[in-house]
Amino acid sequence: MNRPLVLGTPEEFRADRLLDVLIPTRNRPAELAVTLSGLAAQDGVPGFGVVVSDQSDGDPAYAHPAAASMVRALRHRGHPVLLTRRLPRRGLAEHRAYLLAASAARYVLNLDDDIWLEPGAVHRLVTAIGELGCGFVGNGVHGLSYADDVRPESHGHYEEWIGPPTPERIRPDTPEWNRARIHSAANLLHITQHLALPPGAWRAYKVSWIGGCVLYDRAKLVDAGGFDFWRRVQEKHQGEDVAAQLSVLARYGGAGILPSGAYHLESPTTVTDRDVEAWEVVLADEDSPQPA
Repeated sequence: MNRPLVLGTPEEFRADRLLDVLIPTRNRPAELAVTLSGLAAQDGVPGFGVVVSDQSDGDPAYAHPAAASMVRALRHRGHPVLLTRRLPRRGLAEHRAYLLAASAARYVLNLDDDIWLEPGAVHRLVTAIGELGCGFVGNGVHGLSYADDVRPESHGHYEEWIGPPTPERIRPDTPEWNRARIHSAANLLHITQHLALPPGAWRAYKVSWIGGCVLYDRAKLVDAGGFDFWRRVQEKHQGEDVAAQLSVLARYGGAGILPSGAYHLESPTTVTDRDVEAWEVVLADEDSPQPA
């Protein structure tokens, strides 16, 4: 029988580390356990921290024996873990802002609670952002139930960066916005297979935004406003990650990284109320005429 799980304290957790992983979760104990198991198997980035913030309707997901065991495994391998609850819920963007404020690390990996990362994925992302010097890098997620569903019409949106990424102002109804289509189904898996990269090699490609697994330079994310726009959007929204990434792209640039080591668990979403796209609100504010 599991003994009580130590939650940790914000004061003990917040430290000057290379990397913290930030995981928001709600009503997903099984998925969270899988996500944490992927992190526990990472190597090449010793001592990264993990923050789990739970908004479940009942008991927190990290209290489930499987998830609790993975928390212990992470700590056993030298990774500080902070377990928190953020209630009442005030929307996805507020939850992201809360997690971001918990970290003082150089880099923060925003990782959804339904993503399994293969060994080496975190090291590759940290290596990439260090070499590229941009605001964020990310792994688009594979849906392996689509592994046999090849969509060559979407592969044409793949375009590699030649040299470091540069700032880009991305807006809807532009060719650049359509880059997001390469992140559907298993498109990235098929593109990677076609590239036939040698072991250890990776490529940076142009994006409009990436969902599920995004590594930010924390200072650059904060400088671009982070998720502070949560006060301007109603609670029932989605697209908060898009809004933040568009702001970072405009100032510092960003990139997707192949191969992607992120795999979507393809569980039903827990975000069922999606009345507003947060990025639409943020772009409307940014693009509105300013008083003279």
